Amino acid sequence: MADTQAAAAETNGAAHDLGNGRKHILINAFDMSTVGHLSPGQWKNPKDKSATKRKLKYWTDLAQLLERGGINALFLADTYGGYDTYENSLDECIRRAAQWPITDPTIPISAMAAVTKNLTFAITASTSFEPPFLLAKRFSTLDHLTDGRIGWNIVTSWKKSAFKAIGLDNPIEHDERYRQADEYLRAVYKLWEGSWADDALNPDPENDSYIDPDKVRTINHQGKYFTLHTKHIVDPSPQRTPFLFQAGTSSAGSSFASTHAEAIFVSSHSPQVLAPKIANIRRLAAEQGRDPRSIKIFATFTPIVGRTDDEARAKHAELRSYASVIGGLVLFSGWTGIDISRIPLDQEITAADSLEAHKVRSILDSFTTTTTDIPRWTPRIVAEAAAIGGLGPVSVGSPQTVADELERWVREADLDGFNIGYVTTPGSFEDLVELLIPELRKRGVYPELPAEDAEPVTAREKVYGKGQSGLRADHVGSTYKYDVYKEDPPYVSEETVAVEEAPAEVK
Repeated sequence: MADTQAAAAETNGAAHDLGNGRKHILINAFDMSTVGHLSPGQWKNPKDKSATKRKLKYWTDLAQLLERGGINALFLADTYGGYDTYENSLDECIRRAAQWPITDPTIPISAMAAVTKNLTFAITASTSFEPPFLLAKRFSTLDHLTDGRIGWNIVTSWKKSAFKAIGLDNPIEHDERYRQADEYLRAVYKLWEGSWADDALNPDPENDSYIDPDKVRTINHQGKYFTLHTKHIVDPSPQRTPFLFQAGTSSAGSSFASTHAEAIFVSSHSPQVLAPKIANIRRLAAEQGRDPRSIKIFATFTPIVGRTDDEARAKHAELRSYASVIGGLVLFSGWTGIDISRIPLDQEITAADSLEAHKVRSILDSFTTTTTDIPRWTPRIVAEAAAIGGLGPVSVGSPQTVADELERWVREADLDGFNIGYVTTPGSFEDLVELLIPELRKRGVYPELPAEDAEPVTAREKVYGKGQSGLRADHVGSTYKYDVYKEDPPYVSEETVAVEEAPAEVK
């Protein structure tokens, strides 16, 4: 298996080679277990079924639709608290259903996996709110139950309301969260990769032995943030480590992503804003000995597709009539730390307006950076855009028009794919499957559906090629594999080092 994976790694995503000298565009469907995701207010639209997400049928129907279109993955956002920056209150967040209420995205995954064969799933989970052991157990279980079709979107969490919900007055400082997350990842690699030998589970009825305990290692992790003394309680799953997504392009986030992420989720209104950030991540990855092209970059993108440009424009006009402008401003304020309700309508917004210590720095940077398309950001301009697409790019047009725009973003920003957002569900996803994907296939930038009798592959194999179900050899997690495992030395604080190294007379 190791030789097979090494060969697959060398292909650097050959699964996307369509034989025409081009690589296909990776497409994920972007959803959230909430009534108003990136287009708040559409619950008023009779065509929108987002209010039925609390019923299992919504999720199984959606999974079957995406499977029918050959979509790579269903990418599920999540959050652990409401947006309370706007007017310094949660009231408008709750009133406008601006990502409120939210149910747990993990629960429907098994049901969706049961009605699909090829669709993979990426779930957002935070390194800030639960011990590594519990998360490792849950994702190992999901990887087993989905036959390896699971990914983890790693977030560190920043909302005050979320931290207060678990008994902390304030979020952990931004860069400190990423240092904590780096240790968190190393702890779960030890559980997933280093605790069990491949052949530890070896049923031997004659000797009443199911697992060889000598081949299940105890992990002794003594770090700055976490301590583990345990064997992993779940046997190795098809991927061992789930396919790893990460979101954010701040300095600390980019450093973390270049170390740990296999795919990165970015968001901006302009490919010109993204291009240097993506180039920086690839540069950082190369400095760490990773193939920079092995990190797949996905941008948020919301298409409004009609059979013609005129039909799409008419759809857009109808959708705008249901949009909640206040709901969009609630999201903008929460993400950027700017209480936009306090700024005059035509006054330019700057980074200095962000008075919250805790926010999404990459989004703040994106929406205080001007381009030729948007020479200045004001509350009026934000209000026009915020309620549809979450301030990400929105493309309105025929399949040909939208496909042109997707290809332009891939070319100008050096993207590998998109998280496709919806305005109404399942309508936007139906348009993706029935109108946009066929156009991309016609252009030779999207693969045909797998054959009925084709053997399913894991989430990682769908990106890197058959045989690469485990982490690539150039990924840091591979240094924790069972056969090469060496426990990290215990953490020693700088204060302890200083005392130990001080001259005897100082001590």
